[in-house]
Amino acid sequence: MYKPLPESLTIKQSKVNGLGLFAKEVIAQGTNLGITHIKIEEEILRTPLGGFINHSNTPNVVKVELHDEKYTKKWSLVTLNNINKGEELTVRYTFYNI
Repeated sequence: MYKPLPESLTIKQSKVNGLGLFAKEVIAQGTNLGITHIKIEEEILRTPLGGFINHSNTPNVVKVELHDEKYTKKWSLVTLNNINKGEELTVRYTFYNI
């Protein structure tokens, strides 16, 4: 069964902007939470995980580029430090102008 988010995350109202990703439990540093973006040729597509994460200049997660196939790139979301239950996950935007 397809699940757009890991069991450890939920979507809630954000103090940053609109909706955001929040930890339902403590998440350890270095945890790979899944794929946020996929680039096929010149188009970057967001997954549900990538669609709800807000920007911060002091993020607690980072997008890590994965080289998949010859014409496809993927980015995975990895925690930079331990994330507390109820804490919003944020990333430094690199694909979009803010």
